[in-house]
Amino acid sequence: MAYSHFERLSAVDSAFLAVEDECTHMHIGSVSIFESGPLGLEGGGVDIDRIRHLVEVQLHKTPRFRQKLAFSPLAASPVWVDDRSFHLGYHVRHTALPHPGGVLQLERLASRIMSQRLDRKRPLWEFWVVEGLAEDRFALISKVHHAMADGISGVDLASATVGKDPNFRPGPVRSWVPRPAPGTRDLLEGELRHRAGAVWDLVRGRLTAGGRENAPSVDEPLTERLRKLVAAVAAGVESAPPTPLNAEVGPNRRFAWTRGSLEVLGEIRQASGTKLNDVVLAIVAGSVREFMIRRGCPVSGIDFRVMVPVSLRSTDERGKLGNRVSQLVVHLPLEAEDPLERLRIISERTRELKESGQAEAGQMVTSLFEVVPPRLARTLQRMAVRRSFGNMVVTNVPGAPFTAYLLGARLLESYPLVPLSPQQALNVAVLSYDGYLHWGVNADYDAIPDVEEFVSLLDEETESLHKRSV
Repeated sequence: MAYSHFERLSAVDSAFLAVEDECTHMHIGSVSIFESGPLGLEGGGVDIDRIRHLVEVQLHKTPRFRQKLAFSPLAASPVWVDDRSFHLGYHVRHTALPHPGGVLQLERLASRIMSQRLDRKRPLWEFWVVEGLAEDRFALISKVHHAMADGISGVDLASATVGKDPNFRPGPVRSWVPRPAPGTRDLLEGELRHRAGAVWDLVRGRLTAGGRENAPSVDEPLTERLRKLVAAVAAGVESAPPTPLNAEVGPNRRFAWTRGSLEVLGEIRQASGTKLNDVVLAIVAGSVREFMIRRGCPVSGIDFRVMVPVSLRSTDERGKLGNRVSQLVVHLPLEAEDPLERLRIISERTRELKESGQAEAGQMVTSLFEVVPPRLARTLQRMAVRRSFGNMVVTNVPGAPFTAYLLGARLLESYPLVPLSPQQALNVAVLSYDGYLHWGVNADYDAIPDVEEFVSLLDEETESLHKRSV
């Protein structure tokens, strides 16, 4: 049999493809702002050729960036295959802001870019180099499909082009020859092998969301697995209650951001004896509370839930693409008027959730999709997303604690984006970097026209919580 190469997507990765439609774009992203530095050109502009060369040199570290989707016959299960027509210029794009190149213009450009779905006939990523930003700066807007990466692996991916050394110079480009794509027989045999292996692993209690290669070395007792499974199902029995933030979303987005001092958040954390993620959730809770009050929506009695992704990525899995993530469903106490009381309640709830095994149970539920027929799995996944078990997603990703550089150009700020689901019109992502916490707020264009007001509330709630804490 002739040699061919393909890699099957895990159940979690496939789910992000299954739930995507013309209004639900399943890419994660970021907007990073740099000093032009040595990348600035005489008379203005940015040296796009040097940036493209760097990306091309580093592509061997992330082979997925040269792969596109293919689908097995009958089951139509997605797989990754090398793209024989890969063209770097299509993926690393160059544009400019209209004068005066301020933050508002950059937010509007990022919103338009994030409103466009990635082309499934090509590798599922884009980098946009944006020149014309005031104060001799430029921006890099990234889009990577969630089927390729979660938040942690996205940060690992960024480290391939941005790092500590301001004097880093890339070497020569490595030659690349695409591996032969599989034929119908290859894909059928691969599907049958996977199905047989997945069923066997499930029987043995060793199936995980990442596939057979991530199975634990010690089997978990059946009673414990069943307890966790019941906990996961119980957490998602009811749909989230309706709120102004849970309208049907359209195809267009508004993306806005702000940043706050990690020192200030650290003082809140230390004074309250809580975790940083608890502080983030308390700030979001206060902001949501005030945002809904201003819209005339009562907050007492609302069981407002946020879905908090939890990384299941082990140390030896750092640097690998794909999704190794589950989630916790946290109930925010919007009825509590005092910021410290909200923080205290949230801290207690997250501690109980971590001890309950809900994240591991969610991973088990996802694992079942490895053995369910693919067409049925896609239908169930779409139904689950439409039920909207959470009112909002809040994800917190740790970034570099040091100053980073792109070919000598200093990275100043980096704002993350998490996608919207059909009934979630506003989601929040945060990324720590070099002494600051960067807040990225992704919103539906029509449902949340005042997203800037919500962003300003994040700043106000941080200040209020800090004053009450210290």
